[in-house]
Amino acid sequence: MSGKKTPGTTTGNIKPSAGQDEKKINVPQDFDIDMEDPDTQRAAVAIQSQFRKFQKKKQDVKS
Repeated sequence: MSGKKTPGTTTGNIKPSAGQDEKKINVPQDFDIDMEDPDTQRAAVAIQSQFRKFQKKKQDVKS
């Protein structure tokens, strides 16, 4: 057996959060998301906006 690691190989030192490993098992391998769809673009902008607000608030609390 060679020492070469394949993408599916686990080393045992990675510990996912509780419940996270179950979610990863049920995730489909292929995602068919239309990146040109206006609804997808609006959703991406909304998510980015909320994330930026969160980051700003987090930075203001540390200061």
